[in-house]
Amino acid sequence: MIRFRFLSMLLTFCMFSFSSVMAQNCSVNYSITNSWPGGFQAGISITNTGTTALNSWTLQWIFNGNQQITNLWGGIVSAQGQNITVVNANYDGSIPAGGTVSGIGFVANSTGANAVPASFAFNGNVCGAQGGGRPLAPSGVTAKAGNQQVVLSWTASLGATSYNVKRSTTNGGPYTNVGVPTAATFTNTGLTDGTTYFYVVSALNSAGESPNSAQVFATPAVLPADVTITIDPTKTHPISPWIYGINSFAGIPNPPLNLTLNRLGGNRWTAYNWENNASNAGSDFGPYSNDNFLSSSTTPGEAVRPTIAADQAAGMATLLTVQLQGLVSADENGNVSAANPPDLTRFKTVVGKKSTVTNAAFTTTPPTSDANVYMDEFLFAMDQKFPGAGMFGVTTALPTFVSLDNEPELWNSTHLEVQGATRITSDNYITKTINLTKALKDQFPNLVIFGPVHYGFLGIYNWQSELATTPTGTNWFTDKYLQALKTASAAYGKPLVDAYDFHWYPEDYDSNGTRILNLTSTSLSDAQMQLVVQSPRNLWDATFTDPGNSNPWPNQVLGNAPINILGRLQAKINSEFPGMKIAITEYESGAWNNIAGTVAQADDLGIFGTQGVFAANFWPPGGTFSYALAGFRAFRGFDGSRANFGDTSLQSTSSNVQNVVVYASTDTTTPGRVVFVAINRSASSQVTAINGVNLTGTASMYQMTAATAQGQNPVMPVPIGHMAVSGSSLTLTLPAYSVTTLDVR
Repeated sequence: MIRFRFLSMLLTFCMFSFSSVMAQNCSVNYSITNSWPGGFQAGISITNTGTTALNSWTLQWIFNGNQQITNLWGGIVSAQGQNITVVNANYDGSIPAGGTVSGIGFVANSTGANAVPASFAFNGNVCGAQGGGRPLAPSGVTAKAGNQQVVLSWTASLGATSYNVKRSTTNGGPYTNVGVPTAATFTNTGLTDGTTYFYVVSALNSAGESPNSAQVFATPAVLPADVTITIDPTKTHPISPWIYGINSFAGIPNPPLNLTLNRLGGNRWTAYNWENNASNAGSDFGPYSNDNFLSSSTTPGEAVRPTIAADQAAGMATLLTVQLQGLVSADENGNVSAANPPDLTRFKTVVGKKSTVTNAAFTTTPPTSDANVYMDEFLFAMDQKFPGAGMFGVTTALPTFVSLDNEPELWNSTHLEVQGATRITSDNYITKTINLTKALKDQFPNLVIFGPVHYGFLGIYNWQSELATTPTGTNWFTDKYLQALKTASAAYGKPLVDAYDFHWYPEDYDSNGTRILNLTSTSLSDAQMQLVVQSPRNLWDATFTDPGNSNPWPNQVLGNAPINILGRLQAKINSEFPGMKIAITEYESGAWNNIAGTVAQADDLGIFGTQGVFAANFWPPGGTFSYALAGFRAFRGFDGSRANFGDTSLQSTSSNVQNVVVYASTDTTTPGRVVFVAINRSASSQVTAINGVNLTGTASMYQMTAATAQGQNPVMPVPIGHMAVSGSSLTLTLPAYSVTTLDVR
């Protein structure tokens, strides 16, 4: 039986003003009501002392000891650890003027001292012991020395909008301000090795400046490198601009800057009828509902035209879907029976080439009373809507590419309403592909076509178990497809399919059997984080088989060999249809709300560039995924504006790819400019030496870590300083689970 000790510790915190147009005030009461060896119970109440009602609230505080909440009521813990964030429950978000929300409390584990939090932030504003609203002095300041640099980090101060980093070469000061970062980290560069530097940090907001933190010190020195990166500037290739793509750009919250390719694709587009804009998402919605989800307009092609126009205005190319399965929605009258599919009274037949069934000329306003929908006429109508743009050409700055439907191996399950229960055979699929691509290229000879748009590994390998295949044989579906397309293309006089397109959703599972794509928590174990950050290696690493994966079935299919899907596909292309490009028009990496997701997404983009991928489109998951989108920001708009990764890839080799990879680029538009994206996917900091490329000028550095991402929305790189560079090598210390961009010019 546990003996409880009652502590009458009640701390009432002061009134503060919200930084909104209509000022509001509040007070927060925090009391420790019970305590026992190893734990305690606390209660919280919030009073709105202002004149305006609140509809929601967020309460934050910092535990100063080793406390961990195990059960909370009256709210929802959205961030755990030393920095606590609690948002209202669905029943207590409203606080009328003069009203109080009580009944908030929690049970927590605790070892050592259990001090009452010194301050609280309510809806982003400080209240508590400071009273006047200034932030508390930063705590937990650390200084880690590197070669000619010191990396400082600290615990974020509640209510702080920025920090002053102050330095001295004398113990105790006086100090000189050397940086004003907005995140709780700063890299002080250009220092002298062997000299000891002393630092303090203060926090700032509109109410003023906090006291200085406790002093820390460090002595820069040349440290032995944990990882050596070797750049070979003689081995280069262009980076395709189309790898920085996304699906359904218009629906992305806080999208990254400078994306390049927007895809209109997915199950919803298989049965899209461009003549009346009706579509059917198959098993995804309804199920099997013919509706006007894509557009309520009766103007032909209006589910597509506005997106192409918006993409071009935003500086993006577009990848649109043409229909290959064979049937499209005839109406918008709701659910379709799948009892005996297809119900041909609800669908129309897709015809690739209009002239094969009628002598009627192309039109942008086709009759909707006939039985057919024509794909070459679809592209004609789109082209007519953008006169003079040359949208289906290869020389236009912002082309429109074409995708041959979506995930055909799964039509018998995702689109039972049109395919029926029998999977389309690989022979039939290839025949349909050849016929449709001929029809489209007859009309637009320079059209760039993507196919077969696989759903994943087994589609590539054996057409969802139709084919008898062997891991190292030339009997994969890919081989059959490439050989058939090469023969047909030679007869036609040009390639019929330009990019071999597949989707990639990693098959990595933690010890509980949870797939990494389902890891949505902000807090993940190191084993889970390692699964996520190592998973991109399945794309290219011919030595990688992940021992942490509890269900590595693709490796097992391949005889327990590495997946190396890009390497395997490229080898087949080189042998069987040279010149075919590779596209990955759906992919994810998981850990949507954790820095591991940022690391993996940045790694994906680096891989696409170094491996020569032609186009790639991230697939947005449900829920929040700001950490994944942050991976784009390491390469695109990392300065918050127009600074992007270079357009030419330099070969880069890591001495320890398990821990650190660095992607290197030059820029044809800015001679002498070199951009690196350095990724530390280990759980500890790594001293990293980058050798081999001549550097001159200043490196502007931007970084994302778990600490810098804390409280950001959206998550984005923070500037951490500048470093003078010269010669063919530089050394820097990369924090654990971090992405660092260096722009040298």
